[in-house]
Amino acid sequence: MPGWLRWVSPWVALGLAIALAVVLVRPGMIRVGPAASASLAPSNVSQAPAEKTLAPPAPAPAPQTQFVSYADAVDRSAPAVVNISTERRVLVPNVGALPPEFGRLFGDVWPDYRERVERSLGSGVIYDVLGHVVTNFHVIENATLINVQLKDQREAPATLVGVDRDTDLAVLKINLKKLPVIPIGRSDRLRVGEPVLAIGNPIGLGQTVTQGIISATGRGRLGVSTYENFIQTDAPINFGNSGGALINASGELVGLNTAIAGRMLGIEGIGFAIPVDLVRGVVDAILREGRVVRGWIGVVPRDLTADEAEQFGIPEGSVLVRQVYSGSPANLQGIARGDVITEVNGTGLHGAQDLMARVAMLKPGQGVRLSLWRGPPFEGPLREHNVRIEVVERPAQAAASPAA
Repeated sequence: MPGWLRWVSPWVALGLAIALAVVLVRPGMIRVGPAASASLAPSNVSQAPAEKTLAPPAPAPAPQTQFVSYADAVDRSAPAVVNISTERRVLVPNVGALPPEFGRLFGDVWPDYRERVERSLGSGVIYDVLGHVVTNFHVIENATLINVQLKDQREAPATLVGVDRDTDLAVLKINLKKLPVIPIGRSDRLRVGEPVLAIGNPIGLGQTVTQGIISATGRGRLGVSTYENFIQTDAPINFGNSGGALINASGELVGLNTAIAGRMLGIEGIGFAIPVDLVRGVVDAILREGRVVRGWIGVVPRDLTADEAEQFGIPEGSVLVRQVYSGSPANLQGIARGDVITEVNGTGLHGAQDLMARVAMLKPGQGVRLSLWRGPPFEGPLREHNVRIEVVERPAQAAASPAA
């Protein structure tokens, strides 16, 4: 062995011994690469995971648009929405081969008339298992034949049970077995912006569903009926939709569509429905008593304009008595044309519709206390006055006459 090797060998052995001692005492001081670590580690010893190079984070998935379906709501209520077809006989001028416009032009002075059958379409809802169907009064007005068709294509003639012209409602009766019934909701809890669906029979197409939202509640002053408290919606309500269902997202009836209001306005995107709370009260009264009994005092009120109220210092919401029926309770208590009614039973008013509705809710024989300012307000100073009036049943001749 060369001399230099004999000199180096002891030192190499000493270094290896020191390294072995360090490994035994402080194994963490020795770091090896992944490959070496894998080859050196015993197979029965669990190894710590090898260090990984950090990769850039993956991009977040794009948000997905949540799809809202109203199919379950429609399935729940649509079977109880019916199509209504009617026939009515009317007298029209017999103009022969001339265009019918000539008859309308000359009106009642035309010497000869003939009978013509007019057909119209509408919608309705099945109210109970007994076969009572609710629709608009104007759908079946003066009809000599009424036919009801269900979604399952069953048909039956309908008989008229009762009507309420003041709210444009009518109740029919059909004789069929195993009838679906519309789920009844509540309209006093409706909020502007809630989604609603209109189901009906527009222009004779068959059952059709349209979607919208609640645009407003408590709409009145449209001149459509005596007691107006409409739900306004942008769900399309067209010819033939009258009497159909306005339902919420749960499939419950919240209103009865009335296309007549929208037609009178002639504006797109504005439809109206009678609140189901009002429908329920009217229908139950018709089924129970055959008619709706309403309180009446015999005044025809008119809303005061903001300028009139401000000019004469009249409380906002007060109404002017435009007409008093002769022999009515109001007439017997001295209320006269030109008086201004400010309160009913100590509570302020919100216009003519509010006055009529609050009196109508009272039963015949009940008393009502009116606070009024004796006028006329436009001809002299006002004098405050209180009067108590006993309510009577609204007579037929006073029905269906909206306040001006």
